[in-house]
Amino acid sequence: MEKTDKRYRAYLNILGEELVPAMGCTEPIAVAYAAARATAVLGSQPERVLIEASENIIKNVKSVVVPNTGGLRGIAAAAAAGITAGEPDKILEVISCVDDAGRKKIAVFLDTRQITVSKIDTRLIFDLAVTVYSGDASAMVQISHFHTNIVLIKKDEDIIYRNQDCDEINTTVLTDRSILNVKDILEFAASVSVQDVAVLLEQLIACNTKIAEQGLKGDWGANIGSVLLDTWGDDIKVRAKAMAAAGSDARMSGCELPVVIVSGSGNQGIAASVPVIVYARHMGLDKETLHRALVVSTLVTIHQKTGIGRLSAYCGAVSAGVGAGAGIAWLHGGRFREVAHTIVNALAMVSGIICDGAKPSCAAKIAVSVEAGLLGFYMFQKGQQFYGGDGIVTKGVENTIANIGRLGKQGMRETDKEIIRIMLGE
Repeated sequence: MEKTDKRYRAYLNILGEELVPAMGCTEPIAVAYAAARATAVLGSQPERVLIEASENIIKNVKSVVVPNTGGLRGIAAAAAAGITAGEPDKILEVISCVDDAGRKKIAVFLDTRQITVSKIDTRLIFDLAVTVYSGDASAMVQISHFHTNIVLIKKDEDIIYRNQDCDEINTTVLTDRSILNVKDILEFAASVSVQDVAVLLEQLIACNTKIAEQGLKGDWGANIGSVLLDTWGDDIKVRAKAMAAAGSDARMSGCELPVVIVSGSGNQGIAASVPVIVYARHMGLDKETLHRALVVSTLVTIHQKTGIGRLSAYCGAVSAGVGAGAGIAWLHGGRFREVAHTIVNALAMVSGIICDGAKPSCAAKIAVSVEAGLLGFYMFQKGQQFYGGDGIVTKGVENTIANIGRLGKQGMRETDKEIIRIMLGE
């Protein structure tokens, strides 16, 4: 693929838009970011706060630890962190610099100020508005469609900023993801100038490896990574799953290390990258080969998620585990035929895993999804595959990916609502 090809620039842009650092689960961090921006617009510490969020955001924030808060969970804690100690210019690292004094301010704010959380009446899956009040003054920041997309800022009744010309797939804010397909992704991975992606990918490798290593060293969540290694040994196939799970273990339990995200998710960033990194190092491959494999794994993950949307009842770890399988196939010399069969094989196995919010069990779902990606690849190495007509599998990798998009976005819509009702005790 030549640099003059419009696909080349589009694929670079997509990687630049997607591979960004974030500290903590991205839904509570989006709440903290909106709250910090609203407070900056207000110009003073608010006396009360109203947080209106779509059900999927409420689902994802409910059970996850907000980092740098001393182990606090939930939307109110995330908002309080952003208001009292957040640095809005850091965006998804908005609460990365909170110290002990900041944690005390968060606790005091939660104890002394009124914070109301309510479901927003919206047609959007991702919709969030934080309004802060001080006396008769108010400020509001609304984020829609994805985690950093501010669509409205108000001071009192005056509109300071408005941008609502976008949706979850076709948006003027982000590069059009519909340009993605497996054949072109592999062509781009083979031809991209490594210098064009090296900075992004080196940050991905450094951040996501570090939190995975921390996950194995510490006592985080259900310690899925350690359980896998202790039970099945330090085989490369086990270690690839264990390291990815360990990174999620740490992240879901409030580890204060950044993660480079994919498709708006740190867990997907970890699952799409760490197994590929582990395999490349085990195989003794050079940095360029690893970089090109990570281009494959991350773009294949993003491609699958494009049709599903940012938030769904469909577990995003599945897309990332499948992406990791594709990247590992590339490391072994596989190209379109091998990668396409790896994707289809893996999707046939684990496409029914549900998303019931961010929490420790995400680590186990990552392990299972990476296992499917690996098995999908090893199946093809042994001359085995699933065929069109086997359930939701259709002949052709793009057709099967389209089926998964339809399943995740349309078919699981009612499942998503029922999951939320169960989680909220309704």
